[in-house]
Amino acid sequence: MNSARKQVAVVVGATSKWQSDGRNTKLAHGKVLDDSDIPVGMRWGVGGAIAQKFAEEGFFVVLTTRSAANASALEKAIIEQGGEGMIVELDLVSRESISRAFATIRKQAGDPDVLVYNAGYLEGRDLPPEKELLEHIPIDIFETAQHIASRGPFLVAQEVLPAMRQRGAGSFLISNNQFSLRGRKRMTGQSLYYPRVMMRTLAQVLTEEYSEHGVHVANVVIDGLIDSPGTRALPRAKQNPDAVMNPMKIAEAFYYLHTQDKSCWTHELQLTPFATRPSF
Repeated sequence: MNSARKQVAVVVGATSKWQSDGRNTKLAHGKVLDDSDIPVGMRWGVGGAIAQKFAEEGFFVVLTTRSAANASALEKAIIEQGGEGMIVELDLVSRESISRAFATIRKQAGDPDVLVYNAGYLEGRDLPPEKELLEHIPIDIFETAQHIASRGPFLVAQEVLPAMRQRGAGSFLISNNQFSLRGRKRMTGQSLYYPRVMMRTLAQVLTEEYSEHGVHVANVVIDGLIDSPGTRALPRAKQNPDAVMNPMKIAEAFYYLHTQDKSCWTHELQLTPFATRPSF
């Protein structure tokens, strides 16, 4: 419970599929990894780093995840750092789950002052090379990608934007990737990412609709491999460590967006490691 009535930051997708026991970590490495030598700010990817940053800045942080157990270690880390927060289970495939989750958030924490949509998915990564073409993509993989990349942020926006509009303040920030910039063929080992173009488009629409009401909407293009237990163990990360992005520094960019003066808002921000060519 947010008894101190702190400002509320909600991180949708607070944990990472690349954390030490994440789904992608297990898929790529075949086992759970030891993260004891990794800084606490990097153990849960971008979502975990953002949650820790806003907690450090005095916000009451709500961690949403499909299963509370996924975020228990992150919640413990935030408390040990002197922050406050809570875990709320939320399944973006279910409209009922989204509604229940935000009813709980409003009741126990309060209306969000900032919402970071950081949901990810790995559907499509395990398809073999001969299944690269669209004609081979199972419909359930496409539907999951659409739920997370398009329908999900639409429904989440409907839950939080009315109160922000009435208050005349608030931030709705989307964590996106380079595949949102234009349609690209799905390569073997990649998720089905082209629905993320719709996520970027939604951010543009919401910017036009809600900026005049005092709500800051921004799409953040994270253009590279994000450091985490599972990614830093990949061969390409070991071969080119300069191309790996520090999630704690990414989190600083999100906090910067939320604290920008209204006279000069940024509505799209692209973050690319210095050692790689920016995506366009």
